[in-house]
Amino acid sequence: MKHCTWTDGHCDRCEGDLPFEFTMAFQPIIDLASAEITTYEALVRGPNGESAWSVLSQVTGELLYRFDQACRVRAIEMASALNMQERLSINFLPNAVYEPAACIQATLDVSRRVGWPTDRLVFEFTETERVTDQAHLKRIIDSYRIMGFTTALDDFGNGYANLDLLTQLEPDKLKIDRQLVMGCDQDIRRQALLRAVHGLARELKLELIAEGVETREEALWLARAGITRQQGFFYARPAIAALAEDLGPRLRELQRAMQV
Repeated sequence: MKHCTWTDGHCDRCEGDLPFEFTMAFQPIIDLASAEITTYEALVRGPNGESAWSVLSQVTGELLYRFDQACRVRAIEMASALNMQERLSINFLPNAVYEPAACIQATLDVSRRVGWPTDRLVFEFTETERVTDQAHLKRIIDSYRIMGFTTALDDFGNGYANLDLLTQLEPDKLKIDRQLVMGCDQDIRRQALLRAVHGLARELKLELIAEGVETREEALWLARAGITRQQGFFYARPAIAALAEDLGPRLRELQRAMQV
């Protein structure tokens, strides 16, 4: 796949319209330690709320760079329009970033235009295929840190997002995949693995987030194990072009239950 060419502030493959429409849904990430929403993750959806796959299946190799840039711009524009006060987490495709300093320009431009503070941006990365160029991914993460952004390794514990990535990469956050979270309140093997991941994150000074929390029992077990930052349907489903309802009462009730 041919890389972009950046000339006079313009990219030959990142700019231009896409041949399909899409929008963004926002799902909160909460912290039971403070009983508040800390971040919203922007998740791509079809224009009428169709699944992410309905959009992603239309992204060809030729459209990869343009789509990655369009998602960043759309997420920031919509978050600003919703008057979001929390951090905004955006998924990015490492293979769509050929040069970090050049490929971040559209993000910086839209942030300036809508007045979105760049220190409230988090970039999540994951690989559905094995990372073949870890040096390139490390360069992206290191560059983003210098620019003031935060990075998160998504889907940790499933597929290719595994321990070997952490030998080279230094993200700020680690998001535990749903496969490790589901039924953790009753599964002693998952409990052992989650405690180990918690210890690993503490040693590496990584913020830990449990994804896919779907029950109160899972939420409480995780919180009592020290994993208080959580995301999942138990708290809120992704909302198209909207923020979550007031979660304060539920979070405060769970916070009290943690101590029992």
